Amino acid sequence: MMLSVLFIGNICLAAFLQTDVNKKIDIQASQVGDIGGYEKSSNVYGLAQTVINAFLSLIGVILLAYLLYAGYKWMTAHGEEKKVDQAKETIQRAITGIIIIVAAYAISVFVMSRLEAGTLRGGSNTSTTLPVGQVGQ
Repeated sequence: MMLSVLFIGNICLAAFLQTDVNKKIDIQASQVGDIGGYEKSSNVYGLAQTVINAFLSLIGVILLAYLLYAGYKWMTAHGEEKKVDQAKETIQRAITGIIIIVAAYAISVFVMSRLEAGTLRGGSNTSTTLPVGQVGQ
């Protein structure tokens, strides 16, 4: 508890740093990001995708733990049908959740890539072909 209070206090003190110190910190953070393979970007869509990925990853880890717990329950059931059935239901729910999380990830990646490309903004048809049934004049 005390450590978290001190940590929060240090974060709050960072707001009062002098501008040259802030610039040095930005330069060092940029260098570390370059070494780590990260790009500095102010893209809102990229930030949203990062937040969504982090959330879905956290949920995926929780579901994995839930799946392991269900397997443990099944192994320690000692043949009791009620406990085995509960464990099977838990495993089914965990697998369903994992499928939903993977689908949500795929949908979020697809939508964010389309938003970044600008293809979800409106229905402007740039096609030069005529609709079926129309003859060119």
